[in-house]
Parts: sequence; C-alpha cells; structure tokens
Amino acid sequence: PPAPERGTMGSDTKATFEQAQKDVKTLTKRPSNADLLSLYAYFKQGTEGDVKGSRPGLTNIKGRAKYDAWKKLKGTGAEDAQKKYIALVEKLLGRPVGAAGHSKL
Repeated sequence: PPAPERGTMGSDTKATFEQAQKDVKTLTKRPSNADLLSLYAYFKQGTEGDVKGSRPGLTNIKGRAKYDAWKKLKGTGAEDAQKKYIALVEKLLGRPVGAAGHSKL
C-alpha cells in the first residue's frame, strides 16, 4: 500500500476518535463542567486546530469558558488532542484506556 500522506493522522487514532464521539453520547451520567469543557476543547483542537476568532464578550459566560478551554490547547497537535479526547471518554465510561473495542494508543 502507498505510504500515508505527510501530516495525516494514523488511521487507528482517527477511527478510535470517531468511535469515541459515538461512545460519549452513551454516557448515562452528565460529565462535570470541567470534563465537558475538556471534551469540547480536545474535540475542537483535534478537528480544527488552534482557536480562531476573538474571545466572546463578558455576557457570554459559557462561550468564554469554551473559548478559554480551547485556547489553553494552542499548539497541541491534532492527533495528540484526539488521543486525549479518547482517553477522557474512556475514563468517563469507566474503561481502562485502550479497553476492548478500541485500539491501544
């Protein structure tokens, strides 16, 4: 098979990240606000890269918190952010990282 294109993510990480996005929707208990912000930030960093645009205004508290969480990950590579997202989803589901059904990272 041809070599992967330069700068592309490992297909294992991409597939596991996509599965984690589905798995997170099966949670029976709402994650803490801190975990929700981390999930948001890892997802955005893993799919869009560094934060863009300006910080929301003072009246948009939720928007500011999300922006700030994402901004803290500035410079983190997409694959690293996706791996952190996967690990957090597995923790929230009560699975050891790399549990059955997921490839080890």
